[in-house]
Amino acid sequence: MFRTYLSLLITVIVYLLGTGAMAQVSLLDSAALYKLEPITDLQVALQKPDSVIKLVLRKKHFKQFPMEILAFKNLQYLDISKNSITELPDSIGALKNLQHLACSKTGLQRIPNSIGQLKELRYLNVNQNEIVVLPYGFGKLSKLQVADLWSNELDSFPTSMPELKELKWMDLRNILIPQNKQDELQKQLPHTRIYFSPPCKCSW
Repeated sequence: MFRTYLSLLITVIVYLLGTGAMAQVSLLDSAALYKLEPITDLQVALQKPDSVIKLVLRKKHFKQFPMEILAFKNLQYLDISKNSITELPDSIGALKNLQHLACSKTGLQRIPNSIGQLKELRYLNVNQNEIVVLPYGFGKLSKLQVADLWSNELDSFPTSMPELKELKWMDLRNILIPQNKQDELQKQLPHTRIYFSPPCKCSW
């Protein structure tokens, strides 16, 4: 009876693995992830969605975020820079394994609060965009180490910023920030190297 049960269990597991229902890829360390050869064609990636770990779709003339990307449950590295993407979808939080996200020079105006669900995210590059507000969820990126926000339109920071305990480096240059707000932010993030432009004589 036990052998019959064991044989049946093995058969089910093999079947599920074959269909991809149990496909799960371990997280790569940063060195291995950056050395990994990327997939650069969305249609090619869609042929084997469970095997997509690194996806680079720069300069593909996208007019919005390609929702097909959400099918890549094992995605750890995504670069969609230099397209025309004004906002990231609320469903971006479904990419639970994402470690690296680059969305620079896209005209990005909005980051959804759900970005805080990206619990594995370590690197975020949204520089040279038009972001005015960082959502409260930004501070929930518990593993974030690098945040490149250079040259945006920020006029406030969420109250969750002190929760970024792992943040090592943040670029806020080319953003008008008064001295008192620079001082306040640096005090909230004492272990973070923050790059500011000279303070403006302005109010937030």
